[in-house]
Amino acid sequence: MDFSLGWILLGLPLAFTLGWAASRFDLRQIRLENRDAPKAYFKGLNYLLNEQQDRAIDAFIEAVQNDPDTSELHFALGNLFRRRGEYERAVRVHEHLLSRGDLSQADRHRAQHALALDFLKAGLLDHAESALRKLEGTAFEQEARLALLANYERSRDWVLATEVASKLEQSAPGSFAPRLAHYLCEQATSATAQARNGDAHAFLQQAINQAPDAPRPRLDMARLQQAQGDLSAAQQTLLEALVHAPAAAPLLAEALADVSLQLGNTSDAFARLQALYEQSPSLDILAALVRLADGNTALSERDLYARHLAQEPSLVAATRWIAQEKLEHEQFHPQVQRALDHAVKPLLRYRCAACGFEATHHFWQCPGCQTWDSYPAKRVEEL
Repeated sequence: MDFSLGWILLGLPLAFTLGWAASRFDLRQIRLENRDAPKAYFKGLNYLLNEQQDRAIDAFIEAVQNDPDTSELHFALGNLFRRRGEYERAVRVHEHLLSRGDLSQADRHRAQHALALDFLKAGLLDHAESALRKLEGTAFEQEARLALLANYERSRDWVLATEVASKLEQSAPGSFAPRLAHYLCEQATSATAQARNGDAHAFLQQAINQAPDAPRPRLDMARLQQAQGDLSAAQQTLLEALVHAPAAAPLLAEALADVSLQLGNTSDAFARLQALYEQSPSLDILAALVRLADGNTALSERDLYARHLAQEPSLVAATRWIAQEKLEHEQFHPQVQRALDHAVKPLLRYRCAACGFEATHHFWQCPGCQTWDSYPAKRVEEL
């Protein structure tokens, strides 16, 4: 017993000494590793600030190797790969993060969002949709829904786009009602193409209820009614559209003139368009007034264009006025007219207010930047 106790008393100082030496070694090793990791990290930041992305990636890879448990380094590396277009490597980084069992819930959601962005940038829409769906109920929910909405627009899946926009309308700070109305109009267009006029009518009525001041639902409804032979209803729908969306009168004027002439009742349309023209002169409204002038005004087509020129300098109006005039050398009139018509073509285009994309037809969604309602109702010459 005495012998054993003696050895124990002798062993305690030795064990203490060995433990102290081991801890000092571990601390020294940790200090060395921590010194190396920040050095590589700050080196990467320095390269980033100097826009040397290749070297920044190499530095961050070195930092990750020195400290593989730091999630921030993985996020930085993954974002760098995505910015450089190396989507496969970005996906691998973020999938590696998601596979870690020690990752916090907040970082897991962040990695899921980053992975979804990788798929979106790579054009892998199916994978992106699946990744974005997993963000429901997280801090990234709103961002995920907006990305899903853009995804469904690209694939022209208007049913799912309507579903997501309805959720955003209830939770997002802005209003998605006008965009919802567009999605319903797109579904109505598809239904009309499949001869499902009843469904098309229901979609358009829903769109009108969703966005009463939007011009497109009533314009599309009027065209559907006109195609079905209900001219009175079509005319009434267009007159209501002028009340709810007077700024869109240039887009509605031609359709209203067509329906009114077919119906043989032009007085109401002429009076309403005339009032709107007096408030804001427009080439398209003027063209509709010229078509409806017979029996509604003593002014001729030539007089109407001359009156417009007195208010607004317009090469388009001047070209149309000259078409009604007799020139001193009338034999040259066709050549002159052809040259003028060619010159005014660019002035008759519509221009996207978001990206500047020009088109001969008005678009509800810009083909260039995909922005909704970015085309003004006026032509390039009138902007």
